[in-house]
Amino acid sequence: MSEFALELIDISCTFRARDAASQSYTAVADTTLRIRAGEFVSVVGPTGCGKSTLLNIGAGLLAPTRGEVKVFGQSLKGINSRAGYMFQSDALMPWRSAIDNVMVGLQYRGVPEPQARAQAQAWLERVGLGGFGERYPHQLSGGMRKRTALAQTLVLDPDIILMDEPFSALDIQTRQLMEDEVLELWAARKKAVLFITHDLDEAIAMSDRVVVLSAGPATHPLGEFVIDLPRPRNVAEVRTQPRFVELHSRIWNVLRDEVLKGYQQQLRKAA
Repeated sequence: MSEFALELIDISCTFRARDAASQSYTAVADTTLRIRAGEFVSVVGPTGCGKSTLLNIGAGLLAPTRGEVKVFGQSLKGINSRAGYMFQSDALMPWRSAIDNVMVGLQYRGVPEPQARAQAQAWLERVGLGGFGERYPHQLSGGMRKRTALAQTLVLDPDIILMDEPFSALDIQTRQLMEDEVLELWAARKKAVLFITHDLDEAIAMSDRVVVLSAGPATHPLGEFVIDLPRPRNVAEVRTQPRFVELHSRIWNVLRDEVLKGYQQQLRKAA
């Protein structure tokens, strides 16, 4: 069995224009990224650099123009059935209650209704929502909806967890609570995690490894940093450690120029 849960090998992804007059756009070029089983890896980079493109390729939602995707050593063809995907925005169905949202994936897999409901309730309890299963998404706070979405992802017991800036819309206090909850759940089961974020503090506080991407187009890894902070971690407290500050400085020195390039590109597009 491969030591890597997910491998993106020499990946390039070019989006073709529909008409000949428009130029094609290469979002990702010559990128290799490997995540070991049980490893928590964060990817940071400027806005619009292709982070989510890599996540979609790893999920099998998008086929690369060139390169290969492997899941536990096997070439990926189609949807990555061993991965769970937590999106940036809530993927909750507004007409279903919290517990019905959590159990929907189990239902699609043919799990009998009583068993699916019991598993969904157990996961709601794990994320602190045991008494809120009958509430609908509009009756939940932003943090509660994120907890529901997290339970919806983890109830399927995926071997790989893909997370696309899942906490970016939350206030800082709720965000830190959610980050700690994710780390606690991850530590209990040690799944492979590929975590996309704009927040360098968040990436360092949560990860075993941080990968820095260049500004787009044709984004590619510029640096890779091992995060050797001891676990378990409290994301608020770990930020005060001298080693955290040192790692932040090292990574930011690589990321700073790319963020500036990305910002200038956004200004040119808006002009």
